Amino acid sequence: MPHAAAKDGTRLYYEEAGRGVPILFVHEFAADYASWEPQMRHFSRQYRCICYSARGYTPSDVPGAGAYSWTNFRDDAIAVLDHLKIEKAHLVGLSMGAYSSLQVGLGYPQRVLSMTLAGVGSGSEPWYTPTFRAQASEHAERFEKLGSREYAKSYGTTANRITFMHKDPRGFAEFQEALARHDATGSAHTQREFQGGRPSVWEYAKELPKVTIPTLIICGDEDDGCIEPSLFLKQHMPSAGLSMFPKTGHVLNLEEPALFNETVSAFLAQAEAGRWPARDPRSVRKEQPPAR
Repeated sequence: MPHAAAKDGTRLYYEEAGRGVPILFVHEFAADYASWEPQMRHFSRQYRCICYSARGYTPSDVPGAGAYSWTNFRDDAIAVLDHLKIEKAHLVGLSMGAYSSLQVGLGYPQRVLSMTLAGVGSGSEPWYTPTFRAQASEHAERFEKLGSREYAKSYGTTANRITFMHKDPRGFAEFQEALARHDATGSAHTQREFQGGRPSVWEYAKELPKVTIPTLIICGDEDDGCIEPSLFLKQHMPSAGLSMFPKTGHVLNLEEPALFNETVSAFLAQAEAGRWPARDPRSVRKEQPPAR
């Protein structure tokens, strides 16, 4: 089984398909490398596609507590690229993976061709961050106490996944079963350290305007926790565009795979052709709402 080595020696399982310009897919908390299968099949016809399981997600290693910070996850993406001797890649991330992709763009912009940030920023609203962190601690305890199979029954049916359940019961059942197979210890550490400890995207208000990487933000209009963060990022990143999927929740790439693939394909084509420019300042409304 192919593995890349992280800075601390953690082994990261990966798969790749296709040839061409590389795309690195970075998964969400409730998923793993296999959740990108609809994208691996579609994009590998034209690109070199790589997906991997984050630390704590088998068949990657499950290190002990203290190894799950957001910087670990950010640097793991770089470790996969380094292992495969890839200088630059398009990054496509969902939720937790979108946050890690954004951090790569902020910390290692020279390694990024473009960023697709889907379902990004959960828990980032300043009024909600303390609650989000407390919930992450509760989730960690429940994973440890109940195990993944039992806790998946409730965690997998959170509000932002209900549209997926109604829209595609078969796909949702597969998603739930995959979540039930997660390593409970790795999930608990990820909740407690990454989810509960990562900075809000609001804390990067001064850095975001300097990001020149072509960026596509995708949000489901029924993913309430990501709408305001997506708007915040769009308003602060001059090279960002925003796509809103109607009647869609958090699991964008699985809930609406055809629309997701079509949207990202069009974005990548424009980015590679140099047709995804920074926003013209003349298009910005002069009147701004008062600070909140």
